[in-house]
Amino acid sequence: MKDLVVAAIQSEIKWEQSDESRTYFAAHLQRLMGHVLDVVILPEMFTTGFSMNAKDVAEKMGEDMPTLRFLKQWSLQLNAVITGSVSVEQNGQYYNRLFWVRPDGTYSTYDKRHLFRMADEHQTYTGGQQLLVEEWRGWRICPLICYDLRFPVWSRNRRSSDGSHLYDVLIYVANWPAVRKAPWMKLLLARAIENQVYTVGVNRVGTDGNGMEYTGNSAFIDPRGEYLQAFEEGKEQVLIQSFSYAQLKDFRQKFPVIDDADDFDIH
Repeated sequence: MKDLVVAAIQSEIKWEQSDESRTYFAAHLQRLMGHVLDVVILPEMFTTGFSMNAKDVAEKMGEDMPTLRFLKQWSLQLNAVITGSVSVEQNGQYYNRLFWVRPDGTYSTYDKRHLFRMADEHQTYTGGQQLLVEEWRGWRICPLICYDLRFPVWSRNRRSSDGSHLYDVLIYVANWPAVRKAPWMKLLLARAIENQVYTVGVNRVGTDGNGMEYTGNSAFIDPRGEYLQAFEEGKEQVLIQSFSYAQLKDFRQKFPVIDDADDFDIH
């Protein structure tokens, strides 16, 4: 199986200004033109920042949703899946919703399960109930959102119906503040090690409308918990990393942790 080539964008976000944020990210995405890519990752709530003002900033779910059109356009231009989360309204409820958009215009979604109560996210948004695992170009990928990182049971790798690992790559898109950067960095390593997967954490930088500072600390991590690339702290960057399936398979065969894993159900 061919390597998976992943691009990640660590960027500032225009606070509660969706049009300006899309324009801002378009400039970052333009830098990826000409590269052969499989997946492009944007931060959590990349059009608004981590806003609880959902009544004013949420986009109404539908095919004419501006950010969905934006993601479809760039997925087609880059011939890669593009993913990131957005504040969305559907049937009178608000969701912190991740979009997984393919070049053919089809897409899947994941609603953030663990809502950050310390910022009253649980009072504003509705939590999701379904894990998303996507198969893309031979790889199985599980994208999650920010606070989900603190809950290892939700992301725990296990055997799929065909006996293989449920997923090979774990993604966290985030607005994770600088004051808690140590847990962010440590937990990303832990999730990679315990699940034997490549892990990508994509966080924003800058200061949001609440005065919260973000330093990014985005990273590509291998299944042993070693950094493949770490983003420069506090700086906007667009980085590309290749993941080797042959190396992943070899590591899992030599060190088959999953053979001793516990079976469990989540309710």
